[in-house]
Amino acid sequence: MGIVSQEAISQFKALMDQIDEPLKTTFQNVHQGYPAETLVRFLKARDGNVAKAHKMLVDCLKWRVQNEIDHILAKPIVPNDLYRAVRDSQLIGLSGYSREGHPVFAIGVGLSTFDQASVHYYVQSHIQVNEYRDRVILPAASKKYGRHISNCVKVLDMTGLKLSALSQTKLLTIISTIDDLNFPEKTVTYYIVNVPYIFSACWKVVKPLLQERTRKKVQVLPGCGRDELLKIMDYSSLPHFCRGEGSGSSRNSGNQTDNCYSLDHPFHQQLYNCIKQQSLIREPVAPLKQGSVHVEMPEPDAEGEKFVKTLESELQKYRNQDGLSGSMNALKINGV
Repeated sequence: MGIVSQEAISQFKALMDQIDEPLKTTFQNVHQGYPAETLVRFLKARDGNVAKAHKMLVDCLKWRVQNEIDHILAKPIVPNDLYRAVRDSQLIGLSGYSREGHPVFAIGVGLSTFDQASVHYYVQSHIQVNEYRDRVILPAASKKYGRHISNCVKVLDMTGLKLSALSQTKLLTIISTIDDLNFPEKTVTYYIVNVPYIFSACWKVVKPLLQERTRKKVQVLPGCGRDELLKIMDYSSLPHFCRGEGSGSSRNSGNQTDNCYSLDHPFHQQLYNCIKQQSLIREPVAPLKQGSVHVEMPEPDAEGEKFVKTLESELQKYRNQDGLSGSMNALKINGV
């Protein structure tokens, strides 16, 4: 759905005006001073249906309260070695901004192994990045570019994707379902780069299973995507794996400050410092507790389950083919 009517927004606002604490406070943390724009996001996620959008948002606020999402940036993953292990196996970073001011997030789909910690740590890490994006990155971008910016661009690097990624189906489904239900309409466009040869065959099968609004956001680019991405961003904002200096992504490219996955990159330094500072404010005396934050894991809807099963079935056809390097598992991207 592209345009949401003013009448629908007004009806939705009237319903939200009736909520009480603690939902009211957590709603303020969600909308960050832009309640109407937030209502539009949830309306788009429910095709303009006010009743469904209202239920979705209220359920989201209840989930936030029950799982203390408002305080998740005050809950660091400790010790530091574990935090580093999680970051090195769940590759994501902020490489820069598009010319329209949208943050550009790079995601190393193919090289993310998710094998250094429990599911709970990866879910915690993912939500922390989401919250940091929404509470720090997007407000800063809005101030810099002089207009409200509420969503981002994502560049998904498929380098190194293998059939073994099927073992990640459960985790990736959990993460995408969390995004579907609680962080809707936060991505303008998904650019997919460095795709393996098997990608096209799988994409033809799974593409029809995606919602239309999701399909319209996905662009599969040739090679490392450099030429196409330079139409919307400057060279300095390109993810390191899109710069044409060897098309593959890497955890350890030469200059670690250019590799947005690296903990030495400014994005990760600032994220780490933010979490550390928030934890000291919330619990200035008590020692940091080890252990992951256990967030309630949502059940995927019927559409999501059908997507995953179809994808797995399609991938099995290629298990014994020579040179297999692709898996479409990470394209379970209903979280839009």
